Amino acid sequence: MYWIVTDSATDLPKSYIDAQEQFQVLPITITLEGQTLVPDGTDEYARNIYAQLRAGKVVTTAQINSETWKENYEALLKNGQDVLSIVFSSGLSGTCQAAMLAAQELREKYPERQLVVIDSLCASMGEGLLVHHALQNRAAGMSLEDNAAWVRENVQHLAHWFTVDDLMFLLRGGRVSAASAYLGTMMRIKPILNVDEEGHLIPREKVQGRKRSIHHLLDKMKEHVVDPENQVIFISHGDCADEANHLAELVRETFHPKEILVGYIGPVIGAHAGPGTVALFFLADQRD
Repeated sequence: MYWIVTDSATDLPKSYIDAQEQFQVLPITITLEGQTLVPDGTDEYARNIYAQLRAGKVVTTAQINSETWKENYEALLKNGQDVLSIVFSSGLSGTCQAAMLAAQELREKYPERQLVVIDSLCASMGEGLLVHHALQNRAAGMSLEDNAAWVRENVQHLAHWFTVDDLMFLLRGGRVSAASAYLGTMMRIKPILNVDEEGHLIPREKVQGRKRSIHHLLDKMKEHVVDPENQVIFISHGDCADEANHLAELVRETFHPKEILVGYIGPVIGAHAGPGTVALFFLADQRD
């Protein structure tokens, strides 16, 4: 059985990760008040970071460099293992490019081994959901080649729909203008965003009020979901579990999916989206 390797931008819960075999998640580091930290993937850690963000502290993130990818890939390859690696969107981070550079070098050194790196064009538990499907495919006996083909074929069907509560985090990341952020805050405007076909986070629509923005995510699922009764749906949140669980209940009542997994948006994505973000991920006819 081949290994599946990814990064912590998947926002997969620690309990989920620990339950997998031949699965590796490389951490993306964050910097808080000049100190470089490695998030441990627990809810408690995420809650603490959101408390820091609410207190006005600035958290920055770093990509996984090529050398780190190389060390981790090579440890598996020289042990006779093949690797399928699904990586954080190239539209949001240089992490994927670093992984591909490492893989290119290692393929020359280990020509007898398989090392496939795929740009997920996904973020948060959208990337996590893509990885989940790859793990399920492997468990069902799918070969590395067929699994890689399935992942590539379905990247553009992995829908990501977000709403944020605090526009100032989008302003800090350059996603909205200062005028839009201040006016939107005054008018209780909540943007609806998605991750587009190139893996960028794009503001799509504006709705007034928090409750309406949560329901708008459900409306997007109604527009685009494919065969929901047979799907696993992922929902992630920026320390607002009650609202995420409310969305999960709406999805459950409307679509009766096979399973819903709700988890934290980790510090890497949360530093940019801010507390109060709610995100919905599912397989769709298209991303937009």
